[in-house]
Amino acid sequence: MRLTKIYTKVGDKGLTYLANGMKVPKYHLRIEAYGTIDELNSFTGLLRDKLHQMEQHKVMPRIAELITRLRRIQNELFDVGGELATPVDALDTTRQQVVSHESVSRLEMEIDDFNDQLEPLANFVLPGGHEANSMAHVVRTVCRRAERAVVALASEDTVREEVSIYLNRLSDWFFVASRVISQEAGVPELLWQQKGKNVPTV
Repeated sequence: MRLTKIYTKVGDKGLTYLANGMKVPKYHLRIEAYGTIDELNSFTGLLRDKLHQMEQHKVMPRIAELITRLRRIQNELFDVGGELATPVDALDTTRQQVVSHESVSRLEMEIDDFNDQLEPLANFVLPGGHEANSMAHVVRTVCRRAERAVVALASEDTVREEVSIYLNRLSDWFFVASRVISQEAGVPELLWQQKGKNVPTV
């Protein structure tokens, strides 16, 4: 595949093309869904860059493992975006790369593997403590928004259930990854304080 022309001018009128050549307005639910996936993929790339910066200071096998897994997730998100850009009557899952129940099972196994190495949670945690932890939470919340966009699309058009299930599980993956990052960085997790009790003033 070779991209020789970047701009098409179709968007100047507030319209864009789906993968099957159908022209739709840019506020279409399908555009919102795969556009949010694109945003999620961009933030995922930023998280990978933050983790690479952590690795420059010392050898961190678990951070290296996260980086490798994030690369695979970015490719899967690109597949999700391509699927959402394709109306279901034009989607051929035998030729087009798509996420599957196997993709979801892999995320679940990785979540369990991460969780086994973490202290059990006794309270809700807040984003923060380390820049990469905060970035993981940003990615998690964008993932949740992408899931909501896909669910909204599915309420009006057909979307394979694997897509929303994958995104639901992926947001959990990012949450657990944020905890792994804090552990590897050697920073305490920020616990939610009920009614502001014992909250530091600085």
